[in-house]
Amino acid sequence: MQSELFSSENLVTPATAPGMTLQNAKSVKYVVDGECYARQGSMVAFRGNLQFEKQGQGVGKFLKRAVTGEGLALMAVRGQGEVWFAHEAQNCFIVDLAPGDSITLNGRNILCFDATLSYEIKVVKGAGMTGGGLFNSVFTGHGQLGVMCEGNPIVIPVSPQLPVFVDTDAVVGWSAALKTSLHRSQSVGSMIRGGSGEAVQLRLDGEGFVIVRPSEAKPTQSSNG
Repeated sequence: MQSELFSSENLVTPATAPGMTLQNAKSVKYVVDGECYARQGSMVAFRGNLQFEKQGQGVGKFLKRAVTGEGLALMAVRGQGEVWFAHEAQNCFIVDLAPGDSITLNGRNILCFDATLSYEIKVVKGAGMTGGGLFNSVFTGHGQLGVMCEGNPIVIPVSPQLPVFVDTDAVVGWSAALKTSLHRSQSVGSMIRGGSGEAVQLRLDGEGFVIVRPSEAKPTQSSNG
């Protein structure tokens, strides 16, 4: 049988070591030898001896996710084998965290991560009353993290001399050491008259980076919560 479908760029190669690699721009291949964690429903294929188990988040985290509509609905993947993760054909990226590194990410942008990493759902400081998109997951530890983004991400450096302002519906994540606050770019009179649709942004100060997607978030789906 002949077809471009079977070109080498589409064929799976044999696993060489545990951990995650990009299968292509839209999916992550994870060679499991023990345990990893992934977004619920993100498995598109697997082979080997693997079990998938819905993961609880603890009472506090569960309540926070229920109230905000955000958070990380996880499943644990255990055993030995290969599994492929993807979600709505979004672009996938792998972040390597070294000891001492930390990154905060919106729950909608997390695909999978090593069991050696730890995370905590936290309210974004200075933005606790503005909506569900400002409850993010902070990752620390040593390991890899699979991140996804609808479209090509925009990574903007942040410096003490040049803070960055981002749309709260477009932000993917940022360096966890950055200071966050809310910024209002419209006058009250302008908002009463209908406004520009860009009334409030998240301000980031310090030294690091912020990642945004090239579109605002879609309405929250039940699969995200």
